[in-house]
Amino acid sequence: MSFRAGPRNSLTDVRGLRVGNASDDDLKSGVTVVICDEPATAAVQVLGGAPGTRETDLLEPHNAVEAVDAIALAGGSAFGLDAASGVQAALREKGIGFAVRGRHIPIVPSAICFDLTNGGNKDWGRYPPYRELGYAAANSAGLDFPLGTVGAGAGALSYGLKGGLGSASTVLDNGITVAALVVANPVGSVMVGDTRHFWAAPFEVGDEFGGLGLPSPLPTDATDVRIKFRDAPAGANTTIGIIATDAKLAKPLAKRLAIAAHDGYARAIWPTHTPADGDLVFALATGANDVEASLELMIEMGAAATATMARAIARAVYAATAAPKDIFPVWTTRQG
Repeated sequence: MSFRAGPRNSLTDVRGLRVGNASDDDLKSGVTVVICDEPATAAVQVLGGAPGTRETDLLEPHNAVEAVDAIALAGGSAFGLDAASGVQAALREKGIGFAVRGRHIPIVPSAICFDLTNGGNKDWGRYPPYRELGYAAANSAGLDFPLGTVGAGAGALSYGLKGGLGSASTVLDNGITVAALVVANPVGSVMVGDTRHFWAAPFEVGDEFGGLGLPSPLPTDATDVRIKFRDAPAGANTTIGIIATDAKLAKPLAKRLAIAAHDGYARAIWPTHTPADGDLVFALATGANDVEASLELMIEMGAAATATMARAIARAVYAATAAPKDIFPVWTTRQG
């Protein structure tokens, strides 16, 4: 099995998905929304110790709702959960949602990451701005979108460097697409030691995050545990992502894809899934491709999910851009 990127190398290589971003430069935070053109089968897997979520219980395989209309990712810690209300408002205006006796209820699961201490102005008054940012992000959704310091990744940080919003895609030999979207805001590091080399390097396609490969030899301190803030309380971090495919998957298989995508976190971040992270992966299956999943195909898709998520995390940090009042530098300024 070889990995090749889709035409956009992004989540929107999966037919039926669009992405919108809204962020505030002064706030150093924002919202990223994935809109499903048709309701998509969805699942979730949480492996971090401090998640912040909304509407995730309904995604478990034993619960009734099979499909969702959108997924919202936001900064702002628990305040960012308001973003889903803005997304719901935008979809409701378009008559989109689960139909119940003439009413439409948009199904919008969401997750948040902590970016409250990144140098941005969080004095927003009585109500946080995330509902309006969610509304704006939903209404801006399209096929092309930027990476790095934008949307829910606008205020993301990793160990020693700015994080950001990342995405990548993989097209399998049978035409199935697997794609990832991620907000990289981990307590750990995405770099090998203090070098410019990404842990995700073995999975890089072309030079999508610099083409440096792994350092040779590996530095002797490569496996030293480096964390963003030594005094950070639990929940002050989090990598939140979406793994998506155009294959036809039921909820249990979608959950298996989300589980596999968490291995991409482990391939790209050291350490990951800590008690101080709220690491989470949503899975979406649009069914736009006629190929149905077999055991053999699920093994291949799981490998693709791992590699694609690792690439998306590296691309998030690689694409980050500098801004006033930053407390961490960006990758492009890193030496060594």
